[in-house]
Amino acid sequence: MEILYNALLVLHFLGWAIVLGGYIASITSPGLYRGVFHGAATALVAGVLMVGVAEMSDLWGDGGPSMAKIGVKLTIALIITVLAFVAKRQGSKGDNGTGAVAPGLKHSIGALTLVNILIAVFW
Repeated sequence: MEILYNALLVLHFLGWAIVLGGYIASITSPGLYRGVFHGAATALVAGVLMVGVAEMSDLWGDGGPSMAKIGVKLTIALIITVLAFVAKRQGSKGDNGTGAVAPGLKHSIGALTLVNILIAVFW
């Protein structure tokens, strides 16, 4: 089970890397890369599966992270995924799916992603 947990952890990290990288790469453009939604969905699903695998196989013998932390991270991840979906829909109205996205929407995705990473590291 530890191998499965570590594979899910890699997918989780890759998902957030896609979200943050897609946001940073598109800061100067009016649009947002479509992959941001897919990265957020990947990170969300992998994170939920990680918690399930760890709880099921008792990988967190010392109690692991608090469920409050996991709940906060899950809530933020859900919000990021919904915002990325809205941005994807908004951007699909432009040329080849790269249309303009509201700046507040785009920057909310980037800021919440950073908040989620900071919570993971410092809580």
